[in-house]
Amino acid sequence: MEMAEPLQSPRKATPLQVAKAVLSAFIGIRRRTAHERDAVTITPAQVIVAGLIGAAIFVLSLIMLVRYVTS
Repeated sequence: MEMAEPLQSPRKATPLQVAKAVLSAFIGIRRRTAHERDAVTITPAQVIVAGLIGAAIFVLSLIMLVRYVTS
């Protein structure tokens, strides 16, 4: 009998990797290799949380910019 290789679960992505993936999705630029790597390591929950945080930061920065310009 042959010894089967143990299945290794992919490691979870770090918060920095998730932030970079979400930022590149906001901007619309992405490399295929990065997308394939992130598809394996990033969980949907990480993407949702990072997306909500990124959207909140974006909206708040726009509000601050408008208040600065109009004052």
